Amino acid sequence: MQETTISIILAAVALLIALYALYTASRIKVPAPAAKDDYSTRPLQLQAYERLVLLCERISIPNLISRTNISQLSARDMQIILLENIKQEFEYNASQQIYVTPIAWESVRNLKDHSMLIINQVAGVLPVDAKASDLNRQLLDVVMNQQEQPLHLAVLDTLSFEAKKLM
Repeated sequence: MQETTISIILAAVALLIALYALYTASRIKVPAPAAKDDYSTRPLQLQAYERLVLLCERISIPNLISRTNISQLSARDMQIILLENIKQEFEYNASQQIYVTPIAWESVRNLKDHSMLIINQVAGVLPVDAKASDLNRQLLDVVMNQQEQPLHLAVLDTLSFEAKKLM
């Protein structure tokens, strides 16, 4: 009988220890997971802004002309080359939109559309026999004679501002 009593006492002590451990464990506040600060995506976001800045530089009309200038082409052929260059640059960087703000991405898209519109409008008023140099000259005149800041510079300012908020 004495063994039975000892067994009951040991079981009661074990139960008390278990209850005490359970009670203290429930009182210990487990800190909630900290709000994710996106330390893992921040480098990707900054890289996306860098790539979009480069995209804006590459599709700005003055840089585009200096990079693709082939003077012996017709204006129509030059127009096609300029438009294709913009489309390719944009498509190559389209995946960056998942890392940047909607405002930043919309600004880049507006620059692409605006640049293509200017190229098409200027090419549309040139004579059929115009040369690439005529188109390029007219495009540069349009960009240089804008009253307000060129759109590519405004977009670059937007991207720079957004990237600095991340840093």
